[in-house]
Amino acid sequence: MTKQTLQVERTMKKKIILVAAALLALSLLAACGKADNKKPEGGNNHAGHAASSGQENAEKSAGNEQEEAEDMDHGGGHGGHGTDVKPATEDLQASFAFTAGAAKANEETELTIQVKDKNGRPVNKYDVNHEKLLHLIIVNHDLSFFNHIHPEFKGDGTFTVNTSFPAGGEYKVFADFIPAGGANTTLSEWVKVEGKEGKHAAITADSKLVKEVDGKEIELIMSATKPKKDVTLTFNIRDVKTKKGIDNLQPYLGAVGHVVILSEDANQYLHVHPMDEKATGPEAQFVTSFPQSGTYKIWGQFQHNGEVFTVPFVVNVK
Repeated sequence: MTKQTLQVERTMKKKIILVAAALLALSLLAACGKADNKKPEGGNNHAGHAASSGQENAEKSAGNEQEEAEDMDHGGGHGGHGTDVKPATEDLQASFAFTAGAAKANEETELTIQVKDKNGRPVNKYDVNHEKLLHLIIVNHDLSFFNHIHPEFKGDGTFTVNTSFPAGGEYKVFADFIPAGGANTTLSEWVKVEGKEGKHAAITADSKLVKEVDGKEIELIMSATKPKKDVTLTFNIRDVKTKKGIDNLQPYLGAVGHVVILSEDANQYLHVHPMDEKATGPEAQFVTSFPQSGTYKIWGQFQHNGEVFTVPFVVNVK
């Protein structure tokens, strides 16, 4: 074999080896590409699986917290957590019923109020609010009748009180209370009383804010009559005969007085406490704000010589 022939064979072998190496490299690259594109069983890569697990854990955690919250009673409950619970008004509900099934005009009847949470469980813990656990306000359809009484707590979220109504018709009852650890709450409902209805008198603003009640002359001075603005209500209480200011008012429910305000349609309710609870007269001042324009009825309640007297005023807020 000549030297030239050997050189040709060596060149051919090198080319074959290079082609084989190139084919092998392409094959390996293709296999790797398929391996990279193959998804693990279950259809998620590791990053997606981690995110999914995190979401599941968060949902489980939230569910556990919800269960723990549901196990807490308002103002009490398991493990002493109740002191941290602050139930909102929208989480509470009250039902009003007459024990006898119906109430009749001018007859004493027992009224039952039951307070429950959003899950339908009785609310059994309350903060004392001006010496009482619950204040019950009752008015009739034209606000000519007003009653402020205090039901007794019987347990199982239930309060009861005996009362009477001067005529048949519809009355609105307001349960005013503070669930333990929560905010001041007012829940209301219209109830029907059997019997002949009284006349429906128009609710009109007083031409002057001076009234005589139980031998006393009470003048109301308002610092403003605009809605959504702070307004100071000043009650000047004088002896109707001597016109001298009465300066020995006695505490009523722990304060010099209380004021309840209702809008004409009884949809807006305000229970206002005095600026100086220890005042004794002749002035008693309260600060509030009217939520919107309209006609409002104001009842001021005070105590003198052991007797509670109530003075009503009707005002326009423009």
